[in-house]
Amino acid sequence: MKKVYRKCLNTFMEYFDLGPTVALTIFLVSGTIILTGLTFFIQSAPPTKLTITSGPEGSIFHGLALKYQKALGENGIKVNVLTSKGSLDNLKLISDPKNKIDLALIQSGSEDEKSLLENLVSLGGLSHQPLFFFYRGNKIERISQMNGKMIGIGTEGSGGRKLALRILKLNGFPENQNLVSMKGSEASLALINQKIDGTFLMGEDASLEVIRKLLVDPNINLLSFKNANAYIRKIPILHALELPEGVLNFEKNIPEEDITLVGPMVELIATEDLHPALSDMILDAAMTIHGNAGIFKKQGDFPVAAENKIKLSDDASRFYKSGKTFLYRYLPFWLASLVNRMLFVFLPMLLVLIPAVRSIPAIFRWIGQMRIRRRYRALLHLEARFRSEKDPEQLKILNEQFEMIEKDIQQMKVRSTLAMQFYTLRSHLDYVRRLMSSRMGI
Repeated sequence: MKKVYRKCLNTFMEYFDLGPTVALTIFLVSGTIILTGLTFFIQSAPPTKLTITSGPEGSIFHGLALKYQKALGENGIKVNVLTSKGSLDNLKLISDPKNKIDLALIQSGSEDEKSLLENLVSLGGLSHQPLFFFYRGNKIERISQMNGKMIGIGTEGSGGRKLALRILKLNGFPENQNLVSMKGSEASLALINQKIDGTFLMGEDASLEVIRKLLVDPNINLLSFKNANAYIRKIPILHALELPEGVLNFEKNIPEEDITLVGPMVELIATEDLHPALSDMILDAAMTIHGNAGIFKKQGDFPVAAENKIKLSDDASRFYKSGKTFLYRYLPFWLASLVNRMLFVFLPMLLVLIPAVRSIPAIFRWIGQMRIRRRYRALLHLEARFRSEKDPEQLKILNEQFEMIEKDIQQMKVRSTLAMQFYTLRSHLDYVRRLMSSRMGI
């Protein structure tokens, strides 16, 4: 190994006409830059595994997470889907670095605790999330008409529970009186079995099957929020959503009339250190998953660059403006990632390495030139003094100084690239010697 190293070093020295010190310095600088570049190249590789927290198993949120798992899996990204209690639980889980969660589905309005928002970014809005209020008995026009009856409000950790409590408070319901904490599926069965009188349901903790079952049950009614605009004024995260007559079943005319619902937006949030390449891949999947028309949206309405209390990430902002970067648009994910990293790491490295390697010989050449010029300066000064000096004693002193300069020049070591300048200096040294010898009669 040492022989190979020495051979490479000697070849390098001979080819570039460098001394061992210069050559070794160039090797060290080049090695440091290359090692740094390789380290960064390895560390900059996008991870091939992600973890997303969704909602209870079988919920709409959980179904969405599974769609992301499938879409990203087609590009070689393994997605681990975690179940949770809902939006609030998701926010707490992703905000704790110990959990190592990359993505989370939440509904707008879940982000009240500022301490949970640190190091989080939004990838945009995915859809509207309607709030359903199902009830038994005669039709009502206001939730306030349910005061005093048993109502399901969802479980702790769900955004739906938090929103339900806000709406009940606006309608004058006593705090925690006749309110039952239940999962979406449990609340549905309890309502059908007449154990409760009404329940709030949202997709974060209820499945489409559960909601459809209640919609077609002739004994269950769905509240139309006639005063939706008032709710929007009081709770700014809400949007008015229209469920047209017959849209669920034209034959049976379900629902029997236009129904106005309210609901927040579903957001996809991530940790701020999410790799830019993965951000593009996730948002590209979101375009496919959420881009089609639906009951509460038109074609292309979602995903959208919307942000509430969580700042939209810079990568997401760029994606919404210009789409995927050039390489990821035309190459497979693994190849685009490789090429992108090579351009990002090795191109700047070459831009640094080439000038650095070229500058080191130039610096040593300049140092050698300065050494020669320093002797020239001393020689010129001595010659000028010698020409004007007439005192024999002073001439002897000047001659001694000349001998010191001559000895110093003879002991100089210079590289071959400076040989011409060095031999020119020695010829001028001989010229001054002859001048002094003739003047002193030596």
